[in-house]
Amino acid sequence: MPRDIAEHLWGEDTLNIHSIHRSRRFRACLFAAVMSTAVAGRWMPARALASPAAARTYVVRALPGEIDAATADLGRAGATVTRELRGIDEAVVRMTPTAAMAATRIATIANVTADAHVRLASDGYGGRGTYDAGSDPNSMYAITNVIGARDFWSSTTGDGVDVALLDSGVDPVAGLDTPGKVVYGPDLSFESQNPHLRDLDTYGHGTHMAGIIAAHDDGVDPQYSSWKSGPFFGVAPDARIVSVKLADAYGATDVSQVIAGIDWVVQHAHDNGLNIRVINLSFGTPSLQAADLDPLSYAAEAAWRHGIVVVVSVGNSGSTAGRLSDPAINPWVIAVGADDANGTRSTSDDVIPDYSSRGDGHRNPDLVAPGAHVQSLRAPGSHIDDIYGRGAGSINDRFLRGSGTSQAAAVVSGAVAMLLQQRPNLDPNEVKALLTGTARPLDAGPEAAGNGLLNLRRAMHASVPEVQSWPQSTGTGSLDAARGPQQLVLDGVPLTGEIDIFGATYDTTQRAAEEDAGTSWVDGTWNGRRWAGADWLSTSWAGTAWTGAEWNDANWAGRRWADANWSGRRWADSLWSASNFDGGDWAVGQWS
Repeated sequence: MPRDIAEHLWGEDTLNIHSIHRSRRFRACLFAAVMSTAVAGRWMPARALASPAAARTYVVRALPGEIDAATADLGRAGATVTRELRGIDEAVVRMTPTAAMAATRIATIANVTADAHVRLASDGYGGRGTYDAGSDPNSMYAITNVIGARDFWSSTTGDGVDVALLDSGVDPVAGLDTPGKVVYGPDLSFESQNPHLRDLDTYGHGTHMAGIIAAHDDGVDPQYSSWKSGPFFGVAPDARIVSVKLADAYGATDVSQVIAGIDWVVQHAHDNGLNIRVINLSFGTPSLQAADLDPLSYAAEAAWRHGIVVVVSVGNSGSTAGRLSDPAINPWVIAVGADDANGTRSTSDDVIPDYSSRGDGHRNPDLVAPGAHVQSLRAPGSHIDDIYGRGAGSINDRFLRGSGTSQAAAVVSGAVAMLLQQRPNLDPNEVKALLTGTARPLDAGPEAAGNGLLNLRRAMHASVPEVQSWPQSTGTGSLDAARGPQQLVLDGVPLTGEIDIFGATYDTTQRAAEEDAGTSWVDGTWNGRRWAGADWLSTSWAGTAWTGAEWNDANWAGRRWADANWSGRRWADSLWSASNFDGGDWAVGQWS
């Protein structure tokens, strides 16, 4: 069984984040960062290398029109420029890794990338030779067969159903690059102020989720008889993804940004021809309060009551947290744990992996879905891809394996899209009743497996069983408690208290009332500040410049985005990428 690069990356003591040249755009540079346990929650500047290293070849991209100034700056820094590519503002440079790191700080330079050999992908799908999905029990070919999705693709593919993916953005890679396949809602991340990063997946998590939910290789019918060794499809290959970007390349975000994203989806679910029926939340926080008080939990519940099926990963804390992550703690939403096929195609020997969060006996996972070593799309040059895409997690130049309740939630979101195309009048409670009532029982307790393994084959044929009923939450608890024990940090100042990322006071009682009425956003304004534009621009939502103060009274204007000047921390103990970005353990066994 392959060993995955799991999503506890942020638990590592040292993080090396390289500046990357992305296809279709150039990226702002990302610096190596060292996280010390003595300053948990802070990003510290990269340490210089202890000993000199041999010179290497790098490709340097200058800011538009700045190639002459950039090469002059490089020369003064001791680098050797071996070739200039003026037409695209690039140069080939010889320098040491230490000098390359210093070069990323030069104001005229947009990007520094280590040179690498290029290999042609002659098979058109795999890159490193043909990948045989038919022999891989964790491929999307195998997963869609196990849950029964492929049985219905002749008539039901999720067509007409939009899935809102609140995540780290989505890259237009093959499988997600057909015009109209991905619609971009507002970018609420810290990278929204950089036009070269806006909406795109610099972290690599969102693209992986989007591939599981709805990838569809252009020009290929899902009924293609031998697609297991060629084209790639998600669970609902004709569903559309509406991407709302929340996290930057570090995975940095705040609960206030997530709530703003959920609220935006509720109010704009049917704008501009959209039909958002599903929200996928592959993350969570270790909230310090009850679900009925928690404002993040309330936002998810409000979306549910507005007719949107909310699918949430339960977290990757195993049994250590003592309960599910937030907002999976809310009893209304569909809380999804991970199932491990145990290296076989049979479900008789399936197990619940240790990382999948356990319930407390009162609020357990609703069901589990395949979430171990799952094949899906890479975001080339993203943080995950750059660090782990060449290791055990890599399948080939196109695919990467990932494990965790993130992947499991994405599988269920695709299944929900299938159900809603087949029966568009189903409400969220009926969808949940169908999925939980038809799940395949597993030899695991309800705290780990809930009602069992997703069985779309049965759900598509079943009558709707009795639906759930719970008291409505209040959502009047604490925004700060929803963050859990750790917060974002900017220039040494943590984001704490009842304020959002702009330092604006957050009134949970007022916000809950607005969410209940569906009036939280007014044009591009949320919580009294302008977060986004006010209308659609072609197939994406308008961006806007952030102005005013953040929580530390600094000014957004003039700050260099997505580089070392942004000292963003992460979600709770391990950020999005670990127990909060719900994917097991990036470094130990989940992303490979």
